[in-house]
Amino acid sequence: MMERILAGFIREGRLTVHTAGGRKLLFGTPHPGVPEIVLRFRSRASLLKVMLHPGLYFGEAYMDGTLVLERGTLAELFALCGHNLANRRALGRSGLGRAWRAIARQVQQHNPLARARCNVAHHYDLSGTLFRLFLDSDLNYSCAYFARKDMSLEAAQQAKQRHIAAKLLLGPGQNVLDIGCGWGGLALMLARLEDVTVHGITLSTEQHTRATVCAAAAGLASRVRFSLTDYRELSGRYDRIVSVGMFEHVGSPYYRTFFEVVARLLAPNGVALIHSIGRMDGPGLTNSWTRKYIFPGGYIPALSEVLPAVERAGLWVTDIEILRLHYAETLRHWRERFLAQKALLRDIYDERFCRMWEFYLAGSEMSFRHDGLMVFQLQLSRRVETVPLTRDYMQEAEAGFGSVTPPGGVASGTK
Repeated sequence: MMERILAGFIREGRLTVHTAGGRKLLFGTPHPGVPEIVLRFRSRASLLKVMLHPGLYFGEAYMDGTLVLERGTLAELFALCGHNLANRRALGRSGLGRAWRAIARQVQQHNPLARARCNVAHHYDLSGTLFRLFLDSDLNYSCAYFARKDMSLEAAQQAKQRHIAAKLLLGPGQNVLDIGCGWGGLALMLARLEDVTVHGITLSTEQHTRATVCAAAAGLASRVRFSLTDYRELSGRYDRIVSVGMFEHVGSPYYRTFFEVVARLLAPNGVALIHSIGRMDGPGLTNSWTRKYIFPGGYIPALSEVLPAVERAGLWVTDIEILRLHYAETLRHWRERFLAQKALLRDIYDERFCRMWEFYLAGSEMSFRHDGLMVFQLQLSRRVETVPLTRDYMQEAEAGFGSVTPPGGVASGTK
């Protein structure tokens, strides 16, 4: 069965698989620019599990060391797979398959308050040392904005923050809400750019503690505050609402609730900016391995799932921007930094944890390069006339923000 599947999938580039029983299987043909990979399964049980459920057990086999790379790196293996994705058979695209996926999404993404807090803690309440070792100095844990190919990760993350700030049309005296504020970097940047007050909310105790400390260290505690709050618990009115990298944790059954909350909290002349990973090929399911080990309850939406909820909430979509390969480049930087610190991280955690995170970072990068993932930014308002009629104001604002950057090591980042 594995031979049949891989023979139809791997056409360009060579994949060699050694089984625990001593067989050597060859797939594809060498191709310029495509890596050649040699894999070895150390146990027959591991190979059988991978054949039965590759979406879960391939990652587990790599984590456990029962699948080893004898030639090539994990990133090169994913590059080989990504190069051959066009050969993948269109499985599960029938009407019955779509119906099954729709039911599975509802079950997998049931996300009441208590479960939302547990899901966040699973990923974001890990040791802060982990994130400091591979993120930029401002701890941004979301897609950077590479306005130029030669930008450093730090410069690209600061460019992302300025890009978002420009779309928010900041002005003195505004009250800003940051939903899913992470470690607080975006909230602090907004307060530096303009005389605004910012309320950042998160469900992660680690993020809340760090963000609060950073606001005090930056002398901004009087204008920037953070709380352990779910977006569904909020009340009041805000002139500006921003959410970066949090929407992936909302869950599709709650999209209408999310945007109704945004509409209720947004002032009549307010502007909101939602930044989220998205998929270009329609609704899907979260990979089993990712759901179990990395982001329980997480889901990457298609715009076709999001925009109906925006419409039902009565909000104007005043701008949509698609960032395509920016996250692939961000993940490349993270993966390289993570591997450079692997010896230290192995001492903090263990080898299995390090292999798990390497698999997550390399697999995610491949998904953005080859498998239809992107980032979308939705700018929203309650009134048709709130936002200027052309996009010139964005470039003008970003140019004005260019000289304002966070002091290294003081601010921490946004999710």
